[in-house]
Amino acid sequence: MKNAYQLIGWCTFAVCLTACEDHRLSPNASFPERVDFVARRQYPEGIAYSAQLDRFVISSVTQGKIGTVTTDGRYEDLLSDPGLISVNGLKVAGDRLIVTNNDQGASDKSTAQTTRQTAELFVFSLSTRQLERRIDLDDLLPAAEPNLANDLVITPDGTIYVTDSFSPVIYKVTSNGQASVLVRDDVRFTSPTFGLNGIVYHPDGYLIVANTGQGKLYKVDLKNGNAVTEVIGTGPLPGDGLTLLNNDLYVVTGSGSQVAQLHSNDNWQSAVVLKRDTNGYFQATTSVAVNNQIFTLNGRIGEVGAAMGDRSKLQSNDYSIQRFK
Repeated sequence: MKNAYQLIGWCTFAVCLTACEDHRLSPNASFPERVDFVARRQYPEGIAYSAQLDRFVISSVTQGKIGTVTTDGRYEDLLSDPGLISVNGLKVAGDRLIVTNNDQGASDKSTAQTTRQTAELFVFSLSTRQLERRIDLDDLLPAAEPNLANDLVITPDGTIYVTDSFSPVIYKVTSNGQASVLVRDDVRFTSPTFGLNGIVYHPDGYLIVANTGQGKLYKVDLKNGNAVTEVIGTGPLPGDGLTLLNNDLYVVTGSGSQVAQLHSNDNWQSAVVLKRDTNGYFQATTSVAVNNQIFTLNGRIGEVGAAMGDRSKLQSNDYSIQRFK
């Protein structure tokens, strides 16, 4: 069982979350087509952008820390915390950085007690680099069930939704700090391998989530009792990260070898693939929308899966961020 920290008033935090989470409009920043960078054994899974820092923000699966990357490819460590084991999803909301904490067994900090048994949210101040809040999620499920808090999304009212890749649930953290299981679906959210992954919020009041192992997208209608329906019409689509921009959904897929642009004319009951960009992606994970463009992180995520049981194999230092074309 984890310790929950309440170091700031949640209402203050919620006000910050109403800002655009990834700072999609940053007129003072210039973004190239590709950013190559070196970060020792970083294995970044999540990416956001901070206009305050004027740089991308990336996570680390192997070291439980967060770093930054400038548009000309300079990496710097940003922050960490002793409780962070492995960081997947992250979002920037004003001065706040919100990250998921988990343990796949690939981190330098992994232990037998925390592996496949960790699902948390950490909230940091970008100004002070200090931890402001730690929220436990895995205690919401029976102890025997595995956990892995993967991706998160923030709605305009400050509510956070988090996917669990090892248990068939989506967590909800309200603007007053109450954590709960939003919805559990033992059929549509489960997978023999990796289940729920990327998640986005649509302004019409629903979530779209990817089930990687099933190769399907699901819609969760927040206005209709959290009803879960499959988004049909795309064909098999084993998605990782999801990003919604101008009502199109960008899905990192093909084991990180491409990004598919999807469009729907019926509120995401169904969708079609408009385009697949296959140039410049290698073991990619997820994307971020900045200045009305999509940037995808090449995080070498396939190496993480291949090294399970032998973390000494995780020695890569070269990564990149690729613009969708």
